[in-house]
Amino acid sequence: MLRRLGWLFGWSRRFRQPKTLAARPYLSRVKPVLMVDTVQEIAIYIHRFHNLDLFQQGWYQIKITMRWEDGDDEIRGIPSRVVQYEAPESGYNGVWRIDDTDNSFLTQPFRIKYARQDIRLCMMVSFTLPLPRYEGTATSAAILKFELMYTPCMDNSANKHLEALPAAIHEFRIPPKALTGLHSYCPVHFDTLHAVLVDMSVHISILKSAAYRRPASLSSGVGKNVTGNNAPSFKKALGLLATADKKVVSFVKGLLGARDNLLEEMKRLSEAVGQSIDLSDFLSEMNNVPLAVAGGSGQGKEQNSLEKLNITSNSANDDWLHELSKDHLSRLFNLLGTQLHYLWNTFLGFHRDNNTKLLEYLCDIWTRDRRAEWSIWMVYSKVEMPHHFINSGMSDIINLSAHKRASSVLKLTDPAQLAANRAELHRRSIAQMRINNRSIQDMHILGDPMRVPIIIVERVLNAPRRTLSDNSYLRHVDMINLNSDETEKAKATNSKHSPRELKIVVFVHGFQGHHLDLRLVRNQWLMIDPKIEFLMSEANEEKTHGDFREMGQRLAEEVVSFLKRKKDKYARHGHLKSIKLSFVGHSIGNVIIRTAIADSLMEPYRKLLHTYLSLSGPHLGYLYSTNSLFNSGLWLLKKLKSTQVIHQLTLTDDPDLRRTFFYNLCKQKTLENFKNIILLSSPQDGYVPYHSARIESCQPASFDSTKRGIAFLEMLNNCMDQIRGPAPEAPHQQRVFMRCDVNFDTTVYGRNLNSFIGRAAHIEFLESDIFARFIMWSFQDLFR
Repeated sequence: MLRRLGWLFGWSRRFRQPKTLAARPYLSRVKPVLMVDTVQEIAIYIHRFHNLDLFQQGWYQIKITMRWEDGDDEIRGIPSRVVQYEAPESGYNGVWRIDDTDNSFLTQPFRIKYARQDIRLCMMVSFTLPLPRYEGTATSAAILKFELMYTPCMDNSANKHLEALPAAIHEFRIPPKALTGLHSYCPVHFDTLHAVLVDMSVHISILKSAAYRRPASLSSGVGKNVTGNNAPSFKKALGLLATADKKVVSFVKGLLGARDNLLEEMKRLSEAVGQSIDLSDFLSEMNNVPLAVAGGSGQGKEQNSLEKLNITSNSANDDWLHELSKDHLSRLFNLLGTQLHYLWNTFLGFHRDNNTKLLEYLCDIWTRDRRAEWSIWMVYSKVEMPHHFINSGMSDIINLSAHKRASSVLKLTDPAQLAANRAELHRRSIAQMRINNRSIQDMHILGDPMRVPIIIVERVLNAPRRTLSDNSYLRHVDMINLNSDETEKAKATNSKHSPRELKIVVFVHGFQGHHLDLRLVRNQWLMIDPKIEFLMSEANEEKTHGDFREMGQRLAEEVVSFLKRKKDKYARHGHLKSIKLSFVGHSIGNVIIRTAIADSLMEPYRKLLHTYLSLSGPHLGYLYSTNSLFNSGLWLLKKLKSTQVIHQLTLTDDPDLRRTFFYNLCKQKTLENFKNIILLSSPQDGYVPYHSARIESCQPASFDSTKRGIAFLEMLNNCMDQIRGPAPEAPHQQRVFMRCDVNFDTTVYGRNLNSFIGRAAHIEFLESDIFARFIMWSFQDLFR
């Protein structure tokens, strides 16, 4: 207990006198002086626990611990205070508790029964993190660890929390810059198998720890009678004195910066929520700090230096602090410490009265900052959409007798290989980066930045049209983002009387897939817009071997039925303003989606189409596939099982290419009604041809002057004609069309068959959600 109190009040190792002190006679006359010390105060407000995708019912609770990144595991943050803002609702069992063995805090156990369930926790826990090795401010980062504890029992036994086991972990890194003072939203998601959303915020400041006296290294008379062998020790003692002065200055400097930071943040937060904080008395007293510290003398060099205290601290220039005596520095330290404690307690009281508004404000800031933070792994570019894809003719190359040269050019200009090389170069540049900002760092992403997918975002611009600004990467989306605050405020003011909007998102799995395959993308969409109604399509589960037409019809029937049910439900609760219908597909699920849209059942609902997100979809079939091993597998499936879907994918379902299923599907108006189209591809995916996933031409097709090449280009042009230009239902709005290359870290796959044939990257679209997080949060207005 004493050891724990020592950490809390800054005693620790500094309280003990060195054993060599008694052996030095010149130190026997040392007088005790007032020492200073600081601690980190990190307050964590836990607002609610939202179940997105927990597969098991039971009792859950959250465990929180804190430690230094480069320190001893024994030096941990100590829970110093817990404030329960609201009385717990039903569904709780037990109370929160503090475990002294590892200085951890555990929330009360709560029961999870169903998906999208909310548990309001509404509590603030403050950790005191000692600074035993730092002078004033920390130079090391702090690690904030959250553990999801689970008990697989459904009874109401009171001791279930004793049997709780860790199910998932989510860690955050608080960099040294943030430890000087920060107020930030910090969502906890745990992992892909335990998808939840814990709304919380983190508030940080530096505070003065309890001051105490200890034997000093020197006194004013330490230099008397020092001769002979004592001379080196005396020089060492003078060095200790200079070091002690610098330490006191650094402590004062740290508190001064923390005070100014906290004052500025309190002003900003109070203005944001529209609730003022009365600090007039405090500011008036702060103006009298120089007289108070100088003892009322008001004269001399030190008084002139102390007047600088009323100016915002400048970390680059602290010469004025070195002009102060030790006594004045000690007084100044204590006074700043008292001011910080007052401001900190005032802020905590203000937070308790306005916790919901503060959380919403900090969440809005966090949302806007995601695109800037995650841009490290994203490369943006713009390309012009060609008027028309044409066949360049292989005969020209043959006439020049340069077939070998042409084949080498094809290899060098292979778009998939170029995209992979570009991503690899960017990944190498990330390895040389040093991420040093004030934001709380999510260790799921920043724990190993080299393992994060590289995403090349290509904004396709219509050739006949000009953008409003050549300097804007995505002018349409940028304009939406800039006006998002105003539109959201307008919606909020009229939300009580305005008609409701029905937003439906349909997720369609691929070949031999499961209806929950796209749950990770669904979870990201739900976090962006919790009001969506989603349909995880089951109509074609275990039925993906037949005809695409039958699969499309089954999906169309399922979507129309779901839409009618939701439409009737919304209509019963008020006027329905509009309906937005979006689709997400993986692999051949994208072909099923387009087939369903072409079905006559969907004709009345095509005008409702909003956003289309395609994950590695073979939109142009498997013509010109370069994966010989995969092509051999397809040939074997056609011979042995005579699977209809394989014949249609390879355009062998009819001798005449213009009568095949894919050729006619490309002629159908399946894409022109979408306001936003995002095509995700990967050059590492060997299951779907790179050009087919991106709906673009390829080198073999460009040099193929046979009927096959001409038919392919006709298919391509038919698809692009639908995308080119604005949507029919919104002629005033420019369509957003993006191609996104996702380049996964292939080193984690190892050398196996899945990696060799390209299946690993194809499945990674379903097993990793980081790429979806980057794209969807960077362009979140496309998914609202």
